[in-house]
Amino acid sequence: MHRRTPWIAILACLFGLLPLAGRAHSLTITQVLVIFDRPGTVTVKIDQDLTRLLGSPEAYLSLSGASAEAQRQTIERLLPAILDGLQLNIGSTRLQLILQNFTVPVLTQDTYDDPALDKFTTLNFLAVLPASRDPLTLVVPDTAQVDFPVAFTVQIPSAHISETSFMEEGTNESDPFVWADSAPRAGASQAEAPQPSSEAHAAAAPKMTQMEVETMPWPRQLRMYLLLGFHHIVPEGIDHILFVLGLFFLGITWRKLIFQTTVFTVAHATTLFLSTYGIFSLPSKYVEPGIALSIAFIALENVFNPRLGWKRLAVVFSFGLIHGLGFASSLSEIPFPKHQFIVALLGFNFGVDWGQLFIISLAFLAVGWWRNRPWFRARIAIPCSLAIAAIGIFWAIQRIIFYGTWKIW
Repeated sequence: MHRRTPWIAILACLFGLLPLAGRAHSLTITQVLVIFDRPGTVTVKIDQDLTRLLGSPEAYLSLSGASAEAQRQTIERLLPAILDGLQLNIGSTRLQLILQNFTVPVLTQDTYDDPALDKFTTLNFLAVLPASRDPLTLVVPDTAQVDFPVAFTVQIPSAHISETSFMEEGTNESDPFVWADSAPRAGASQAEAPQPSSEAHAAAAPKMTQMEVETMPWPRQLRMYLLLGFHHIVPEGIDHILFVLGLFFLGITWRKLIFQTTVFTVAHATTLFLSTYGIFSLPSKYVEPGIALSIAFIALENVFNPRLGWKRLAVVFSFGLIHGLGFASSLSEIPFPKHQFIVALLGFNFGVDWGQLFIISLAFLAVGWWRNRPWFRARIAIPCSLAIAAIGIFWAIQRIIFYGTWKIW
């Protein structure tokens, strides 16, 4: 009975991923930028996908084509929920943000329907600093209707300071940012209360950059994109996790793992670079079902053709190309610096590889103890591979229906 316990637990965990299929392969984020750029006040910019608050992609599409007055009324109606979900505090004092202007994105219907892409509405605010010199924190309540992670950036241009941290789901408060000694003569007595800009009543201001990363030194940029790449695998990349586990269950000797993961890394890095540079790309309606089918194919190969040869490596390479396109589609709304573009792209790619190695390490610790037992393949490798294949097929059908890919196929 005890021999059944490992794979029964693993199967239960794998099938527990089914309800998360809608979240598979996405890197939607929310961005909050705070700039201490003048005495006594701060400039705040929030980039947020409003799909949740509006209720549906159709409502968001309708908002993008509405008149300036209709957009203003809708934004004012949503503003309390936006600000309650992203609370900026100086010590125990909550900053009162005054809307200056906003920008609603103008995109295609396919983009609004695609859950893997952010559709940022940009909102620009001013706020008067209180007399307190306590640190700045961002509070995200459990009830906040925002996409995670939340990228929280604080800048003091006069002191050449720019720091970004990422708040994961379940994290309610950021680390405190000490600003008082570096900000330009910060204090409430030196500033008058800002008034809502008339631009907010007109329409949208010109589109601003989504997150100010150009001023960051390259080591900080490398670290930020390394963490983004890791987060794309753990915990957001559920489909990529299953693909890596499919490679793992072919056989957990280091030779097989190194050969497969190296080929997969080279492949996804290739299309990630090509797609990011605009040389080659495919729409999500093809990439997302393709990723799901690749999961099922690799897992079924573990059962019916469990050999590591050039054919298996060619298959892994081909599917790695597809996964690279998936990585690239997730980066479409992530700001990349122009000055250190290669550093940021390499950082993201190494972060993805770090996430893959982390998953393999966890899998090895979980079942590696029994890898030399004669019953390992029958009791662990095959049942887990079949479970992975079932989830991959389920996701493929779900995505084909969702994207309407079958109409083209």
